[in-house]
Amino acid sequence: MSTLEFRDLWVRFGSGHTAFDAVRGVNLTVASGKVVGLVGESGSGKSTIARTAVGLSEPHHGQILLDGVDVAHAKGSAVHARQRIQMVFQDPYSCLDPRMSIGASIREAIDVTEKRKRRESANYQPLSRAARDARVGELLALVELDPARASAFPGGFSGGQRQRVALARALAAEPDVLLADEITSALDVSVQGTVLNLLLDLQKQLNLTVLFISHNLAVVSRVCDEIVVMNRGEIIEHGPTSQVIDNPQDPYTQELIEAVPQIGVPLFG
Repeated sequence: MSTLEFRDLWVRFGSGHTAFDAVRGVNLTVASGKVVGLVGESGSGKSTIARTAVGLSEPHHGQILLDGVDVAHAKGSAVHARQRIQMVFQDPYSCLDPRMSIGASIREAIDVTEKRKRRESANYQPLSRAARDARVGELLALVELDPARASAFPGGFSGGQRQRVALARALAAEPDVLLADEITSALDVSVQGTVLNLLLDLQKQLNLTVLFISHNLAVVSRVCDEIVVMNRGEIIEHGPTSQVIDNPQDPYTQELIEAVPQIGVPLFG
């Protein structure tokens, strides 16, 4: 397990008079083995934080530390360290090539992981081709998909199944930290619970540290040990889940809680 830490993180888009700070001075620690929920409305900066952690956006200022190693400006060994942070996106199609079988897609991620391990240790014994193929089957089984479907293409799977494939591909990197960015928001309600339960099972089984990003406070409160609330690029509240839900301190957090639909309560007065 690993700890992911953001220190005074600023992320700026544009330049000159058009510059915009999407993330402003964020300090956040995702402790080893914890599931931390990052919640806020669209445009609050929560996804930008995750994208910056995996190198898809560049920080304007600040540090992103993985077990004390700054991966925000990854060079040398820090590049390999950053690969231990993996992200699963809202739309699994964004990381799955529709022209590539799901087995080949996962195998590609395994190959990258093998290269990393060889760089990290001169004594590492690489997996044989047969062992890599077997690893594809293991990963599919891990996310509760039939390994026999490894030759199928993404278009032949439902949205929930494609999200499982994306999760298997992320796990092929053998990450210590998993960033789950709105991974259930595009799924039917009937499927969301299954994917969430799978994520929690994998987190415990693989000892993962998880940053769970969502605009849905009801979902976050179900799966997370802690809740972090963002608004306009800043963290405005952070605490244990029960504390934030039962005794919110910021008016914005109170609004988010009040907006959660409740069974038996009319949506409109």
